[in-house]
Amino acid sequence: MHPLLRHVLVVLLLAGTSIPGQAAAAPGDDAASIRQVMADQQAAWNRGDVDGFMRGYKDAPDTTFVGSSVRKGYRQILASYREHYATREQMGRLTFSDLDVRLLPGASGTVRYAVVTGRFHLDRTAHGSVAQDDGVYSLVWEKTPDGWKIILDHSS
Repeated sequence: MHPLLRHVLVVLLLAGTSIPGQAAAAPGDDAASIRQVMADQQAAWNRGDVDGFMRGYKDAPDTTFVGSSVRKGYRQILASYREHYATREQMGRLTFSDLDVRLLPGASGTVRYAVVTGRFHLDRTAHGSVAQDDGVYSLVWEKTPDGWKIILDHSS
């Protein structure tokens, strides 16, 4: 195999891109990928990086967050996070627990969506307009060309 072709194949595989004629990722890989996105979100939040946290959400006008109100659109959700968690003290330290990842195969057996449920906890010294430190969430995920992304977040 030509060295350049080998390099392209390695890059595609590392990026999670399927190659025609190659087997799709195993279901455990999809669940592990979602768990990794959530671990990355938790780490970004704990650094005070709201933009990094939001990389787990699909950047689309129909991405939806349901909490005390319904916010539709990536930009609106991002603005809400920035408003409600304006300081590091208000953000605190985020912990996700009790994660349950359910992959949702379509009729063809291909997994394109997943549902994740779990708990969150914020350990923090200050509260903005959001005083809740503990709760539960359900997330609907979509497998996109950019990886697994949250398309619906219901946190309460």
